[in-house]
Amino acid sequence: MKKALLLGTTGVAVALAMLAFGFVAGSPQIARAGTAQPVETVAADTKIDRAEVEGIIRDYLLKNPEVLLEVQDALEAKQKEEQRIAHLGVIKNAKDQIFNSAFDGVVGNPNGKVTIVEFYDYNCGFCKRAIDDMRALTKSDPDLRFVLKEFPILGPDSQKASVVSMAFHLMKPEKYGEFHNALLGGQGRATEAAAIKVALSLGADEAALREKMKDPTINEALAKTYDLANKLAITGTPSYVVGNEVVFGALGQEVLAEKIEAAKAAL
Repeated sequence: MKKALLLGTTGVAVALAMLAFGFVAGSPQIARAGTAQPVETVAADTKIDRAEVEGIIRDYLLKNPEVLLEVQDALEAKQKEEQRIAHLGVIKNAKDQIFNSAFDGVVGNPNGKVTIVEFYDYNCGFCKRAIDDMRALTKSDPDLRFVLKEFPILGPDSQKASVVSMAFHLMKPEKYGEFHNALLGGQGRATEAAAIKVALSLGADEAALREKMKDPTINEALAKTYDLANKLAITGTPSYVVGNEVVFGALGQEVLAEKIEAAKAAL
């Protein structure tokens, strides 16, 4: 915030300086009495006092500090709108990858009218707390389709746990919701061993599971998710895509419910 405010301050100063210099340089010159000196020559003789201009800017900012907040708000609003428009393009062009990837688990109503996609990491503390939001939303809304997109960004343990998770999903998609809840909602760090333990408890054959974990399409799918997240400016978990909007962070059930209702209204 401080950095952003500093940038805003600098922008104001620069803008005022340009305005001041432009005014002095561009203002019409009046011919001096008793001389036929051309207007152009008079203008050329006029020198800009840099220290005076800087003093004017400083005094203005000190007397009107609220302008810095106004500029900051305007900058943030402009950047958000630019990002929203960029997201619309990405979501439109990558619709199937976002909402219908064969590697993503689905909970709630698989044929729901509205889909929410969560980018998550099994070792993300905020994701662990947000699991209750997912449960509550899918329970209260029978038309909600909740897609779980593996986005392991918290180290090798997360990546290996996701490989197990995706392999299990390919083998037993009907039990993926149980797997997800058990691993994400469990105690301790999610590792390959922990993920395999959960998979076996849900009936997976260990030899078959380990063989499926070698499937090259799993890492290819993860690479595509990383690329997709980059295009959507997603750098943390949890993050969501609801309709045509990207939602960053664990904002809670109420906020997500509002986004879902907005997506329904846009159908």
